[in-house]
Amino acid sequence: QSGQLRLRVLVKIFTRNREVVLCAAGTAVALLGLGLVYKYNVRRPEKKFTRVGVVTQLLLHPMKSGKAVLVETAECLRMGLKYGELRDRHWLVITEDGHMVTGRQQPRLVLVSLSCEGGQLCLNGPQMEELRVPLQQSNNAVVDCRVFSIDVQGRDCGDDVSNWLTRYLESDKTVRLVHYEPHLKAQRPSEKEPLFPKDEKVAYPDAAPIMLMSEASVRDLNTRLNKDVSVFQFRPSIVVNDCEAFTEDTWDHIEIGQVELKRVVGCGRCLFTTVDPETGIITS
Repeated sequence: QSGQLRLRVLVKIFTRNREVVLCAAGTAVALLGLGLVYKYNVRRPEKKFTRVGVVTQLLLHPMKSGKAVLVETAECLRMGLKYGELRDRHWLVITEDGHMVTGRQQPRLVLVSLSCEGGQLCLNGPQMEELRVPLQQSNNAVVDCRVFSIDVQGRDCGDDVSNWLTRYLESDKTVRLVHYEPHLKAQRPSEKEPLFPKDEKVAYPDAAPIMLMSEASVRDLNTRLNKDVSVFQFRPSIVVNDCEAFTEDTWDHIEIGQVELKRVVGCGRCLFTTVDPETGIITS
């Protein structure tokens, strides 16, 4: 569902209308999967970079398994993309005992949009009235929760949000929403994948902060499917074009503007890629 970026510098990156070029250096063994997981580049020899593509889309998924937000610019931070008050995968739906709830169990979560306006958290979903609550609720409890096998924490977003999500999902069990704050316990991707640095931290992604993939890879995949899929089903952070299908599997070091990235591992795919982002229905 997600991949990661670690960035040496905090800069803004722009989508195609700003014509940001993607450059790569070096070669690497190809990895399976449509997505690549990246980390901050730490001290590498000088390499000659070659233009390999153009950034065409930037996407944030503020709520894990929620609706994507397309943005024209984004700040690249150590824990993922940021746009205004929105941070990628910094909100998480959980059960009352702290286990994550995702589109794998509740595919209609992909239709829920989360935004922030004027200090308020806003939730919208089909056949639901918009809900607005204060974004900062410092008196709410900090909750221990788990993303797969990794322990993490989040600030509970309150009963109104819990009731809204429980009604929307028509769940017989109460669900709640938590928000990651900088001082809370984060995930350590190295606990799942030793190739990540031990000081790497993320909020609620499956592994690391950003995933990159190409439009060409999705087009190639569609030639072998009975029904086309879209890039949105793979939930990337950075989408590129003007490259060959799956060539991103060979990019070892990448520059986007002033941002330097280094590939860590390929991004594993799961059942979630079969959830239609327009209908919230799992397709075969």
